[in-house]
Amino acid sequence: MSNRIQETFATLKNSGKMAFMPFITAADPDLEGTKDAIRTLAAADVDLIEIGFPYSDPVADGPVIQASYTRALAKKITVDQIFTALAELKSESIPPLVAMVSYAIIFRTGVDAFLDHCVQSGIAGLIVPDLPGAEADDLFERTQSRGLCLVQLIAPTTPRSRVKQVLARGSGFVYIVAVAGTTGERESVASSLLEQLEWLREEADLPLAVGFGISRPEHVDPLRNRAQGVIVGTAIVRFLEKMEENGDRDAVLGELKTFAESMSHAAHQTAS
Repeated sequence: MSNRIQETFATLKNSGKMAFMPFITAADPDLEGTKDAIRTLAAADVDLIEIGFPYSDPVADGPVIQASYTRALAKKITVDQIFTALAELKSESIPPLVAMVSYAIIFRTGVDAFLDHCVQSGIAGLIVPDLPGAEADDLFERTQSRGLCLVQLIAPTTPRSRVKQVLARGSGFVYIVAVAGTTGERESVASSLLEQLEWLREEADLPLAVGFGISRPEHVDPLRNRAQGVIVGTAIVRFLEKMEENGDRDAVLGELKTFAESMSHAAHQTAS
C-alpha cells in the first residue's frame, strides 16, 4: 500500500534532492496558528511537516520545544481538537504530515482509535519516541494495515547489534538522531554522525532523515549524499514563540516562510 511519505521520498530521490521536514507543535500558539503555520510552510516548498502532540513529559526535547508544549497544554487543547484542526486542511495542498507523539497519548486514546483519527485527519505517519523499536511489533502491524508509516529513531547510542531489529519495525523513513542528548540548535554537524550515516546507508533500505541540532542551511551540505532528509525543530519553534508574543502574526509568518524557504532551497540543491 503506497503512502504519501514514501511517494515524497521517491520523487525527491529521482530528482536528486533531499527532503526538508520542519517540526511544529500543535496548538502553539493556538490551533488557528497551527493551521496558518502549516499553510506557510507548504508555501515555502517544504516536503513533509512533523506535528508535535503536546505532552507534559516529552522525551529528548530541549528547552525551546518543552516550552512550546507547555504553552499549548496551558490552553487545555485536546487530542480530538488537534485532529479536527488537521482534518480541516485535508482539502488543501499541503505536504504529508507526520505525528510526533508519545505512546502514552496513543494508549490513553486507544491505539486503534488514535490510528483511525490519524487516517481521518490526513496524517501519513507517526514517530513514537518513547516506544522502543524492539517493542513496536503490534503498533507497526496496526499502522501498516491502515497505510500509515511508523518511523523509527536511531540514536548515536543505539547499539549496532540492535539496528536491524529496530529497522524491521519501521517504514517511511528512519529518523537519525544527530547527537546524544536533547533537541536544540548546534554550531556544526559532528563527524561521528557522518560516519554513522555511512554505516547506516548500507544497513537500511529506508531513506535516512537527520534531526536534532540541524538549524541552518549550511548544516545541510555535509549530509548530502549521506542522508535523504533533514529535520528542523527548535529553529522553527522559535517562530511559534514569536507568534505567541507578537501581535503581528502575519509578520512572524513571513519570517517563518523566509527561513523555511532557505532550508528548502538548501535541501533541494542537487549534488555537483
